[in-house]
Amino acid sequence: MNLEGKVVVVTGGTGGLGWRICRKLAGSKMKVVLVYINSKEKAENYVLELEKAGAEAVALQADVTTEAGITKMMNAAISRFNGIDALVLDAAFNQFVGFADLEALTPELWEKIMACNLTAPYLAARLIGPEMKRRGGGRIVTISSIAGLSPSGSSIAYAVSKAGLIHLTHCLAVALAPSVLVNGVAPGLMDGTRMTENLTPAYAEKARNAALIKKTVERDDVADAVRLFIETDSITGQNLVVDGGRFFH
Repeated sequence: MNLEGKVVVVTGGTGGLGWRICRKLAGSKMKVVLVYINSKEKAENYVLELEKAGAEAVALQADVTTEAGITKMMNAAISRFNGIDALVLDAAFNQFVGFADLEALTPELWEKIMACNLTAPYLAARLIGPEMKRRGGGRIVTISSIAGLSPSGSSIAYAVSKAGLIHLTHCLAVALAPSVLVNGVAPGLMDGTRMTENLTPAYAEKARNAALIKKTVERDDVADAVRLFIETDSITGQNLVVDGGRFFH
């Protein structure tokens, strides 16, 4: 896909990674719909920054855990830019709960993590994927985590939600083929994200030292992987690990 002039919707666009993705794609001359839930001022400032750099962008408030919020997001993108060519599903939630502390992982917290990290991407793909097919095709990129590749991470619920998202990516690639390509990126530990801020310092340090490169992943490297999956005309149903050398599969 030639990115120039194409429209991309990025959920979680005000997060540490989401913003880097928006900036990277705007730099490739895509029109950006930056979706946020609470950070209105930050979202509007980010859009101003993109516009000053010559990009077309808009900030949009939407609760992407609901069908109403996803419909609002889709309709706003179509109204403003006449369609959606790519969808990046970066919005997520976590809360640190040690694996052994099952009592602290309440059913309410479990449901919230699953709703944000797994059900929301499904709902978005269910609505927007067929719309892309009707328009001739598109790209969907999910953002999971290496927590989905092993029994590790900020909580059991987080690890399970990201494992589910990885397999959802595979299944959506089958469901939306051949015109909509669906791939995912599984980052390792990144500085400057809400996900990392919710970890304990001890856990974050352990994860940092477990990487072969002995440092955190660069957010721009993850954004580059997202751009690759939007540009590609040949790759679908894949999950790219960007973790500095922790997991091999």
